[in-house]
Amino acid sequence: MESIHNITTTFVLSGFGKTTSVTYFYFACSFVLYAVTILVNIFLIAMIVLEKSLHGPMYICLCHLAVNELCGSTTILPHLMANLLSETKTISYSACFAQFFFSYTYVTAELTVLTVMAYDRYIAICNPLRYGSIMTNAKTQKLLLFAWTYSLFINLTALILYLRLPLCSSTIDKLFCDNVTVINLSCVDTSTINIYGLFLIVICFVIPLIVIVYSYLEILIVCFKASKEARAKAFNTCLSHLLSFFIFIIGVFLVLIGSREKSEIVPGSVMSILSFAFFIIPPLFNPIIYGMKTESIKTGIKNVLVIQFKVHRP
Repeated sequence: MESIHNITTTFVLSGFGKTTSVTYFYFACSFVLYAVTILVNIFLIAMIVLEKSLHGPMYICLCHLAVNELCGSTTILPHLMANLLSETKTISYSACFAQFFFSYTYVTAELTVLTVMAYDRYIAICNPLRYGSIMTNAKTQKLLLFAWTYSLFINLTALILYLRLPLCSSTIDKLFCDNVTVINLSCVDTSTINIYGLFLIVICFVIPLIVIVYSYLEILIVCFKASKEARAKAFNTCLSHLLSFFIFIIGVFLVLIGSREKSEIVPGSVMSILSFAFFIIPPLFNPIIYGMKTESIKTGIKNVLVIQFKVHRP
């Protein structure tokens, strides 16, 4: 078993299929999506850093969310585009496990940062008079540091367990590496790792989802008791975050559909695209949603653009 494990240095990604004229179209689409994703996220981060009025807790969280989404899309898309143009369609052993680690860290960090943002909105609406003393920038940074440390530690522990698995095959029937893929290639019983996987689902997804749902139920109760104007203001404040949360849920749902090995209804190519939809949809749409729906960000963008125009004006 150990010898089989040692000689598995390269994996073949059979999910790509053969290179055809359509493959170049997929490459062009991937390149445009990745370029736009990088552009909108860097633009949003730059606006938050440059505009002093956007240095509050919610925008600090949003900046961390944008950084995480840059990392998430970069984990998958560059290697995917390279393989689209390559004849071999392979990934090295170390790159496979690095992809597995960083992709799951991205997913975990995405949800934990969204949880911190939900808590921020809960304090802002349910305890508005104490918001300034509870959600300080220092406390926000500590919560975000915990979110990142928590995500890295949980996935590093999983990575160590997966690295110990002896592998009997080197063919991956997908476009990238994930935990299900590695388990399917293993030569030994993986019941212990499966139990740990269920534990991860509970602490990484179920608990944060409970916090988010509870926060918005409390916000909803407060909104029902408030005046019409206060209700509209609260709704506008939460709208961007709710849209980001639903995009997260949709992305995870599409990944779960795409991760199924067989489907009689959906073509294999569509299943492959759905399997990495989560690395495209949230990173692309979240910055656009916040830029369009958040009045403070729109005002900040205008202020920065006006200042830059004055500086460069002859």
